[in-house]
Amino acid sequence: MTAKANQAGHTIVPLRLYFKDGRAKLELALARGKRRYDKRQAIRKRESDRDLKRVMRGRGRTQS
Repeated sequence: MTAKANQAGHTIVPLRLYFKDGRAKLELALARGKRRYDKRQAIRKRESDRDLKRVMRGRGRTQS
């Protein structure tokens, strides 16, 4: 698993931590990173959510 994790775009992700027979065990998974187009979509969604919150927050205020 470590050889694949060293490849570009791969990482080891902890899924679960549990205790068994007095020992801590960690369940791991190998995951791929996001593609460039996925990142653009995530950024677009985050910015639109931020703008919506800004509008909703300012909605209750009165302008003089």
